[in-house]
Amino acid sequence: QVQLVESGGGLVQAGGSLRLSCAASGRTFSNYAMGWFRQAPGKEREFVAAISQSGVSTDYADSVKGRFTISRDNGKNTVYLQMNSLKPEDTAVYYCATSRFRGIVRGTNHYDYWGQGTQVTVSS
Repeated sequence: QVQLVESGGGLVQAGGSLRLSCAASGRTFSNYAMGWFRQAPGKEREFVAAISQSGVSTDYADSVKGRFTISRDNGKNTVYLQMNSLKPEDTAVYYCATSRFRGIVRGTNHYDYWGQGTQVTVSS
């Protein structure tokens, strides 16, 4: 059974930083790309960042490029999202997900397992 458990969310002031972690189990973690998504109240879930199975390739939504960094430690079965220069519009529930593929993809339909989510709130 595949499990993804996110942690690291919380309340932070605008301009601050948070680091999200996602611990995976039940699948050979290093075989699959991983992604981070977010969903704000009343909005659809949206792509934030993705990383290939090797960690060599990454992709970011334009709204977070230059502020967020995705990384992974295949030895620890964990993917991270370092979030800097946070803005109030970054407020959302953040989800990690594991892809069906080795390479990076953006569409939610390409991800087959999801974590429960962690709340990130950025105050102005």
